[in-house]
Amino acid sequence: MTQKTILVTGASSGIGFGCAEQLHKKGYRVFATARKTADLDKLSALGVKAMALDINDSAAIKQTLETIIAQTPLDALFSNCGCTYPGAIEDLSRDTTRQQFETNVFGPMELIGQTVKIMRTQGYGRIIQTGSLLGYVTLQLRGAYNASKFALEGFIDTLRQELRESNIYASLIEPGPIYSQIRENAKENFLKNINYKDSRYKETYEKMIDDFFKIASKTPFYLPPEAVYKKLLCALESKHPKARYYVGVPAYLFAILKRILPTPMLDWVLWQLVKQEI
Repeated sequence: MTQKTILVTGASSGIGFGCAEQLHKKGYRVFATARKTADLDKLSALGVKAMALDINDSAAIKQTLETIIAQTPLDALFSNCGCTYPGAIEDLSRDTTRQQFETNVFGPMELIGQTVKIMRTQGYGRIIQTGSLLGYVTLQLRGAYNASKFALEGFIDTLRQELRESNIYASLIEPGPIYSQIRENAKENFLKNINYKDSRYKETYEKMIDDFFKIASKTPFYLPPEAVYKKLLCALESKHPKARYYVGVPAYLFAILKRILPTPMLDWVLWQLVKQEI
């Protein structure tokens, strides 16, 4: 059997790093991207082909894909880049929201669009995008992040329809809480972009700084990255992959509650969840 090649973005830690490691062990030829030299060194130590990539750089996206296809066909893309710019809607500047969308939406859209062209030429391929529970329900103080994940839902749904008569499949993986560095990294974005001392949410923000930005915080049901890998493997190897793969109890639960609860009741449940978390 020919070794399959996959590009994994956002592989510096958490989901991306864990999936790159497991895919390599599974026998895939893995190209894994990150921005920092230290993260690239960690990836290289796994035995994968580590590549520097800033998803906000169009030239870097083009160069990354050209480098890969010069060596091998690209069987799959796991688009996993993402970050969080937390804060209440009224405290988010236009520049902050733009930064959120550059990394979570515009970069992945460009990468996926270029990858589709390659896969159309090949005649096959798999595209898997990391979504989120927060792509179909929302939580307070994450307005920019929520909006970016909702945007990815619409983008991948459209892509799936456009690929209907091809041998290219697009899927979303929608995790609940996963152990990663995303909250710790969000703290830097928060402190840089939110003037929390002059906000009506000052007390809430101060509690967030003390606890929310820790890896696990108070949120229950955290799972390791391996939980995402199991669903990723299904999306890669199923003959007819699903449009969506939910990961964890909260992801399944809120997908159901979204369908059956009246909006005011769902809002109340989500409000209570945030109160417990902060």
